[in-house]
Amino acid sequence: MPLDREVYDFPTAIPLKVIGRNEDEFEQFVMGLFYKHVHVEDIHRVSQRLSRGDRYLALTVTFTAHSREHLDAVYAELQSHQRVLFVI
Repeated sequence: MPLDREVYDFPTAIPLKVIGRNEDEFEQFVMGLFYKHVHVEDIHRVSQRLSRGDRYLALTVTFTAHSREHLDAVYAELQSHQRVLFVI
């Protein structure tokens, strides 16, 4: 298999898990980052899970990525903020 072969067939639904401290309206902050790159109608599901002790919040946002560049732009936007600890 060639190394440059695309793993996904775009457009496709992609879930991204975004983890940060459970403070200062983290969910609204993260969704604001998504809305910079993703139309509201392309967000299919948002779920959240608190860590034991409620210190951290994990948000899983499933959205339609229209291309590799689109997915990379969303990922880069999320990774560029200090409030975001991990993107999986």
